[in-house]
Amino acid sequence: MRQIVLDTETTGLEATQGHRIIEIGCVELVNRKLTGNHYHQYINPQREIDQGAIEVHGITGEFLADKPLFEQVAADFIEYIAGAELVIHNAPFDLGFLNAELQRLERDRSALESVCPVVDTLVMARAKHPGQRNNLDALCQRYGVDNSQRELHGALLDAEILADVYLAMTGGQTALLLSESDAGDGQSPGEQIRRLPAGREALPVIRASVAEITAHEAQLDAIAKDSGGKVVWRDPAEA
Repeated sequence: MRQIVLDTETTGLEATQGHRIIEIGCVELVNRKLTGNHYHQYINPQREIDQGAIEVHGITGEFLADKPLFEQVAADFIEYIAGAELVIHNAPFDLGFLNAELQRLERDRSALESVCPVVDTLVMARAKHPGQRNNLDALCQRYGVDNSQRELHGALLDAEILADVYLAMTGGQTALLLSESDAGDGQSPGEQIRRLPAGREALPVIRASVAEITAHEAQLDAIAKDSGGKVVWRDPAEA
């Protein structure tokens, strides 16, 4: 399963008012593992950036003056996300801007959400934590994800952080990460989560010996005898 965790920065809040994308950041997950294959691009919006937006992301028009236009990077971006599921926090915002940019180039172009499945982590967080703050910083605190480098918003950094948050939100029994000695130290299960480095060595696979398999089957036979054949660890046809 290939997923692309995506974030954008923009000149302002409303694509319908002519605001434009100035940064796209994406990280790739394959089978829930970060691959290190990311996409990052600054873009010249050919318009002024709202002062309020600069205060959020710190990106100025002067910095973007020599950066490519969206039309120059669109093909590479589309190729990068092709066939993937998109993971976005507050997806309507980013998709609204991306679709507006793409439709400037091709008016009858299909919306991204019609060709790529989309997971909105804001919707997911609101369902899991109703009545609580569910912005990215709040989720980092809730799930123990390190966002100490996030003094300003940045598309690639935010995509990396969101990937960690998404994996923590959808990881299941994170409490199993706590050992008995950790249980009373005041840390939440999320605080035990650490990102594995890209390209790390695969863990060895240790298979059961013949003696262990024989002992296991004998135990299942005993359970089957005591339970009238109800052994959930076996195929129903064999139980």
